[in-house]
Amino acid sequence: MEYYTSQIADVAQSLNTTPAGIDSTTAQQRLTETGKNQIADAKKKTIWLMLFHQFTDVMVLVLITAAIISAVIGELNSAYVILAIVLLNALIGFAQEYQATKAVEALKKMAATKARVLRNGQTIDIDAADLVPGDVTLLDAGNIIPADVRFMETHALKVDESSMTGESDNVEKNADTLPAGEYPLGDRLNIGYKGTFVTNGRATAYVVATGMSTELGKIAQLVQTDEVATPLQKRLGTFGKQLAAAALVICLIFFGVGLLRGEPWLNLVLVSISLAVAAIPEALPAVVTVALALGAKRLVKSQALVRKLSAVETLGSVTYICTDKTGTLTLNKMTVDETEASPDFSLPMLANDDALLTAMALNNDVSTGEDGKLLGDSTEVGLAQYAADRAYVRTQLESRFPRIAELPFDSDRKCMTTLHQTDQGVLVVTKGAVGTLITQLDADQQPDVPGLRTRVDALAERGFRTMGYAGKLLPELPQSVDVATIETGLRFIGFVGLMDPPRHEARQAVTECREAGIITIMITGDHKLTAKAIAETLGIITSDDDKVLTGPELSQLNEFAFDAIVEKVRVYARVDPAQKLRIISALQARHQFVAMTGDGVNDAPALKNADIGVAMGITGTEVAKEAAHMILLDDNFATIVKAVRHGRRIFDNILKFIRYILSGNAGELFAISLAPFFGLPIPLLAIHILWINLITDGLPGLALAYEPAEVDTMKRPPIDPRQTIFTGELPWFVLGVGGLIGTVTIGIQAWAIRSGLPHWQTMTFTVLCFAQLGNAVAIRSHRESVFSLNLLANKPMLYAITLTVALQLMVIYVPFFNDLFHTQPLSWSELGITVAVSSLVFWAVEGKKLLVRVRANQSK
Repeated sequence: MEYYTSQIADVAQSLNTTPAGIDSTTAQQRLTETGKNQIADAKKKTIWLMLFHQFTDVMVLVLITAAIISAVIGELNSAYVILAIVLLNALIGFAQEYQATKAVEALKKMAATKARVLRNGQTIDIDAADLVPGDVTLLDAGNIIPADVRFMETHALKVDESSMTGESDNVEKNADTLPAGEYPLGDRLNIGYKGTFVTNGRATAYVVATGMSTELGKIAQLVQTDEVATPLQKRLGTFGKQLAAAALVICLIFFGVGLLRGEPWLNLVLVSISLAVAAIPEALPAVVTVALALGAKRLVKSQALVRKLSAVETLGSVTYICTDKTGTLTLNKMTVDETEASPDFSLPMLANDDALLTAMALNNDVSTGEDGKLLGDSTEVGLAQYAADRAYVRTQLESRFPRIAELPFDSDRKCMTTLHQTDQGVLVVTKGAVGTLITQLDADQQPDVPGLRTRVDALAERGFRTMGYAGKLLPELPQSVDVATIETGLRFIGFVGLMDPPRHEARQAVTECREAGIITIMITGDHKLTAKAIAETLGIITSDDDKVLTGPELSQLNEFAFDAIVEKVRVYARVDPAQKLRIISALQARHQFVAMTGDGVNDAPALKNADIGVAMGITGTEVAKEAAHMILLDDNFATIVKAVRHGRRIFDNILKFIRYILSGNAGELFAISLAPFFGLPIPLLAIHILWINLITDGLPGLALAYEPAEVDTMKRPPIDPRQTIFTGELPWFVLGVGGLIGTVTIGIQAWAIRSGLPHWQTMTFTVLCFAQLGNAVAIRSHRESVFSLNLLANKPMLYAITLTVALQLMVIYVPFFNDLFHTQPLSWSELGITVAVSSLVFWAVEGKKLLVRVRANQSK
């Protein structure tokens, strides 16, 4: 039953109740049937199950296997490092999953704890959790509405529903039955929602829904969903499986070929295990964590607080940003931009004053805070501020024209009137919707009405909210101050156009998004014309193909019809929480990655289920913040764009590390597995492979996380979310550079053995190490030459290269390490040869980038 379109008698009959309420026995029976009026948790995972879940990822299992293998072959230090990485990532994952449960807790805190009801015809206070459908509840200013209710009687009732509907203005409620039709939550004026706040007046209402059946409960159900996997999590999951399979195949082939060649089986086992370890990028989780943590730290400086590290990377793959308008794209400050005064209005006492500015100053109820700022309804504040900026201040004018009576604003007549004593009579000033005011004008002004309508409609189409002023002079205060007497026979003073102005930086941010291949979608509680005008001003709507859709229009579309147009819609107006979630789900079904901003309880499901939810730090509710992945500390859309830039940079750096680590590991695999095919002995010992993995994968790999953003970061489209890590040019780069590293390693081995050099294994070991370092330096940019980069822009890389070279030289020249690593000191000429040969990898990668730049220039 749609209670808002039903007569109050039918509501009572449906709920089997009366205006005197239900009796205690009936209440107890219904409580048993419907359950407590509480927000229920979904079945929770235990802490132990959450912890166990962190160790089920394929890459984590591969790393645990690597740790066991390292321990088996006696490399306990490597095993400890790998296990420490695994535990660190498990703790971070556990903390994030545990934090996700807090959104429902925040919803619970919104619920009222007590409720005043009529039972057995008597007024009593009960626990709000014991409310049942059919109860009659009594509400006063200051109360949290304890359940969803249908008002049966109201007295000047206003409710703050901003957390539920997104509407910033208090809503004037009534008990009138709405005509049949579809109404979004914000337009159901005879319904009150659980968790919203009574700001003025009082009411009596029937409880129509409790607990999880309320609109707040429905939101809680939408929030209680599994976390959405990030692009990187999906890619790394696939990558881990591919890597594990490849490592196993290579080890089996190497072991089989070695047995056929008559190699000692124990030696083959140790080297095969070493190959497996070489194939596993055990530093990858650490690099990902460091890159994300660094990104999160930088984002805080840019006014974005990251609650979940994975969100930093997800930003780099965002293809759509669904953003609220008020306060995010705009300043959330109603401002007068257009005025038009009537030349026909004149009164003797206003001969030296601007009549329109006088009316704007006198007809408002704003107050002044301790800091001097005007307080009150946002529209009234905008009107009063405009007048005050032009020296028309209410307190000063009221010393000349004191207010002696008023007719408060009423949603039915859409007007407010104030009456002021003057030395020539009583000045009446009426403010309201222009469409209403023009019906109350004096007869001799009626011929001007069509032209007035045209000018006002033109402002409305440009997104302005129009407000008109009219007035008259009475000889004295009437005995009865009522609408029929006061708000008739008025003369038009003028009208103004107000708008919540777009943020100065928002248009540039929208343009930057477009250049980066990201589409901006506005979702707002405003009406269609206003929303469209703002969207056109900001550049969100740029062509006739860009559609504007309202909530009621969306509700009429089936899934097939909506799916066909969802990628063309740029503005959604007057939508409810479930529709926001529907919008996001439809875009995700089209393989888009969606960022969603929000500040209210109504936004929580969409924030939770978006690929990245962004809550407002200033205006956001605790529920929204708990459901979000990131919080904007300045509520500014431009900050999201900065975050996207950071996200892309972070993903680029993670991808650089993967390119680096895989090409280096491929070089090791090629060198070890192919040497026997050329009649050469196995070039490296197991300890050599582990050492190279430790110093070349760890230090330079981690340093890549500090690499600055590429110059084209925001000039290219987002990374395709469906694309796996091992696609595009990556396989060719890994095979090409890995093959070159393997070739120079085997080449120096073959040359040194043929030359009779006793230190051939140490030279081979060193070439493999230095070749990977050269690759790390060259890979800092995917396109630009390292010589065009600022060498000091990534100081950690300089430190890492220097330290790695020092450690390798220590292994070569310190006697203790000679024994431990089975190395011998090299002569200066031998060392020079190894450096020269290993540098071939650096020059090859630089040459490849040069070809990329040349081809790009030729294609322009």
